Amino acid sequence: MLLIKLPSDPSRHRVAVWRELSKAGALSVGQGVWAAPDVPVFAAGIARALELSDRAGGEVVSLHASGVTAADSYRFQAMFTSAREDEWTEFVADSGKYELELDKEISNAKFTLAELEEEEQSLDRLRRWHRDITARDVFGSPSAPEAERRLQRCTARFADYTERVFSALHVPDGSVGDVL
Repeated sequence: MLLIKLPSDPSRHRVAVWRELSKAGALSVGQGVWAAPDVPVFAAGIARALELSDRAGGEVVSLHASGVTAADSYRFQAMFTSAREDEWTEFVADSGKYELELDKEISNAKFTLAELEEEEQSLDRLRRWHRDITARDVFGSPSAPEAERRLQRCTARFADYTERVFSALHVPDGSVGDVL
């Protein structure tokens, strides 16, 4: 648990700390109050947020907290898992957009190396995003298996698109004379 107090001006310091903690997967539980499970995956992001707070002249109190009752611990876990569910929902939606983009390129027969590179970069972004959410999903969100299936499907669809691009690039178009 982090209790963070930052100067009100300039606001960029508050925004930088907020971004870092959000990126790390910490849960905002109130104004200036953040929580994350005490596992190594959160340590680097929290350390960066503490450093940013210090540079901004802020005050931070770090606490090890646990639920007073089992219901309190369960509630924190549910809040944290809900935040991961939101991330997985967005991931699955973006996976669908990626597949629609591949469908469009295939229907338009846009089989160029430039387009292939662009689609590969998009798939790499999905892979990094999946990896990051998986690392933060310490309690096992219900949507994680569906997200994994969607990523595998995107990967397979990209492999198919790659084959189509290379096939199109290797077919003579009649504009080049015979090669000896």
